[in-house]
Amino acid sequence: MLKLYSIFHLNLAYSSIEENQRAQVIECCYWPLLRLARKLNLPFGIEAPAYTLNVIAEIDPAWLAELYALMKNGSCEFIGSGYAQIIGPLVPAAVNRANLRLGLELYERLFHSRPRLALVNEQAYSSGLVKQYLEAGFKALVMEWDNPFQQHPEWSREWRYLPQFACDQHGNRIPLIWNKSIAFQKFQRYAHAELELDEYYSYLKQHLSDRPRAFPMYGNDVEIFDFRPGRYQTEPVLNGQNEWARIEKLFEALLAEERFSFIRPSQVLDLFDAPGAGNELHLESPEQPVPVKKQGKYNLTRWAVTGRNNTRINTDCWRIFEYLKDEPQATDVDWRELCYLWSSDFRTHITEKRWTNYQTRLKESLEKFQVRNKPSPDVETKAAVREIFVEANFQPRVERKGRYLDIETENLRIILNCRRGLALDKLWFKSVSEQPLVGTLAHGYYEDIDWGADYYTGHLVFEMPGQPKVTDLNPIDPTVAIAPSRREICVSGCVATPLGPVTKTITLKRNGTLDLEYALDWTKIPLGSLRIANITLNPEAFDAEQLYFETHNGGTAAERFHVGGRRIDHGRSVSFLVSASGGLGMTENQFICGDAKKRIAITTSHAQAYTLPLVTAMPISGSYFFRAAFSVQEIDETSRETGRSFPCRFRFNLAAFANAGQGRYKSSSEQTRDWMR
Repeated sequence: MLKLYSIFHLNLAYSSIEENQRAQVIECCYWPLLRLARKLNLPFGIEAPAYTLNVIAEIDPAWLAELYALMKNGSCEFIGSGYAQIIGPLVPAAVNRANLRLGLELYERLFHSRPRLALVNEQAYSSGLVKQYLEAGFKALVMEWDNPFQQHPEWSREWRYLPQFACDQHGNRIPLIWNKSIAFQKFQRYAHAELELDEYYSYLKQHLSDRPRAFPMYGNDVEIFDFRPGRYQTEPVLNGQNEWARIEKLFEALLAEERFSFIRPSQVLDLFDAPGAGNELHLESPEQPVPVKKQGKYNLTRWAVTGRNNTRINTDCWRIFEYLKDEPQATDVDWRELCYLWSSDFRTHITEKRWTNYQTRLKESLEKFQVRNKPSPDVETKAAVREIFVEANFQPRVERKGRYLDIETENLRIILNCRRGLALDKLWFKSVSEQPLVGTLAHGYYEDIDWGADYYTGHLVFEMPGQPKVTDLNPIDPTVAIAPSRREICVSGCVATPLGPVTKTITLKRNGTLDLEYALDWTKIPLGSLRIANITLNPEAFDAEQLYFETHNGGTAAERFHVGGRRIDHGRSVSFLVSASGGLGMTENQFICGDAKKRIAITTSHAQAYTLPLVTAMPISGSYFFRAAFSVQEIDETSRETGRSFPCRFRFNLAAFANAGQGRYKSSSEQTRDWMR
């Protein structure tokens, strides 16, 4: 017998649903769900962010009363998620913690109990979230099977029918039951009359077995049945058929079939004693550090750097967070508002009216907390350089050799290519390695013709569909200067591009680190992919077998991913419409890569300008290629052209450390603020 379970996701913050349509959604979508559960005594799982329940309580409190009655008699099971539908791997751990706590507190007020199960928002999972859910008090997670399985061919297919454990990288684990994208898309197609009952029934029969099995019939939106949010042009047309009547017909047919039975989602956990259950699984992988539901076009970039202006609004949310985390007087009202502002739906197909209202509300929060960007330090002009070097007993070597500018201090040596926009040709951290750790891999470095190009470091690349690539790899006549109080050398120059000037500043700092700063004097960013601070490792300086990268993805501890000859390409386009396939949250403002002996830490500030790290790592002819890029903008079907209101100044600090295997260099708010001053 195949045990069937369903989880219906409710979300009145749904991006393309206007606020004045919410009562209609409750009547057309939410009430039929409860009526069906009561009529057929179906043990549905029903999940909603607490924000949605609050809105329902204002519009139609009788619906909540009916849900509570169904929960008490055991027909329905409520599943939690948090106060708002935020993308956990993209926000700081403190925001995830607040979102779960505030959600659970409201669930308890409404239902006099707390849910045991949590549905991962948008099925965007990172291993760093495991501890967050455990500490909040959840007993199990619901996460999609299809995408993690794609990156773990060693998994048995039988495991998808049984409860397992989701494990983080630090010894924590939480029971796990599966959702399945293919399954819920099949259900949707049947409801929308794109599949007939016998076709859907044939699909379910494929999963029958003599072994104990539980199968997720559904695990997605409710607002798409007998209602059309208007999210896609390809949405099935409402053709007059009652879709809830079709769904009822399906459940009636399955109830009459002895080979199927219905269970509550939490009852899947009763199968832990079955053969094949209880495996400790890592859902993440280097290729897909943050798995997300559905097909590849639906990936982490969707809520990070696409939409109407996700880079701007994510920057502003980070600015508010930086204030709240250091403010002892911050209240639950403040944190609840930040969780609301970080909701995923404002970052996708948001309507014009709701987008305007959201921007107003975001601006009001910024003004309330008096969030301001701090100006960057001034530097002395080139004319004063020689005198200050002597006066401060700071005598670095500065030499111009043709197209190269060679600068050396006690801790650093850098060679910059003045014909290529001050691209970093070679960068040495002298106390860590005798070899340059990052730099340019010149044309011909790889014998493989597919890799027969120059691979620069420290440059900017903007690609638009059907248009020539825009870069800052043009000649620069640089200015060399220092900040006397800091004993730092600054090299800067301006590159003209078709979109406007790009000013690049490279600062060799007294503490042996390097700053890269980009100032974009652009009137707009057209639709396209903009990636800056491309950092290319020197393959001769790192052990390919021990190579790794790590960062935080919404949790309190960093997540490490071993490269080990894998083919990783987060920046790979999925289609002509979707320019990247994934990325990393970097929710502590730092990305690290290295091997057992040394590592490089790249630190930035999302509160100054939000970026999303993308890793490319490929084995090539006995060597390898490894690059980290930082995306400012990608494109997908949610994208709209960005005007002048986007962050135009980006700053990154590069540091190197020895003995990476013996400890982890972690950024702190104090360190970040220090170098951002």
